[in-house]
Amino acid sequence: MAEAGIDTSVGNVGGSYDNALAESIIGLFKTKVINFLGPWKSVGQVAWETLKWVDWSNTDRPHSAIGYVTPKKAA
Repeated sequence: MAEAGIDTSVGNVGGSYDNALAESIIGLFKTKVINFLGPWKSVGQVAWETLKWVDWSNTDRPHSAIGYVTPKKAA
């Protein structure tokens, strides 16, 4: 990434906010999907549930940054 001129970090390396958003989203995903819907029978099942959750998160989940409405309603 560095060779292409892309920043490899959004904050200072090792800073407390470096990966906080990503870790928060991953934690939510693990709680709501991985731990709640398991045990898993196949990688394909995990992939399908991941796609469904990402779609929900990006379209139907209320987001605080846009007034706690869904992206569909904000559009």
